[in-house]
Amino acid sequence: MNKNNNQITGVGFCGLLTLAFIILKILGIIKWSWGWILAPLWIPLSIFIVIIVVIFILAK
Repeated sequence: MNKNNNQITGVGFCGLLTLAFIILKILGIIKWSWGWILAPLWIPLSIFIVIIVVIFILAK
């Protein structure tokens, strides 16, 4: 029996963007606050939570 287990793992776009922002912050190239440096992590999560809340409100 031949099982084909294709598994894709990786950091993804948001993770790479966050990593790039952190490196730029540490090197002093950008002077943004840490909230904006980590925005690629929390903005998609916030959008997801808002969508879920809207779905639950509309379902009632």
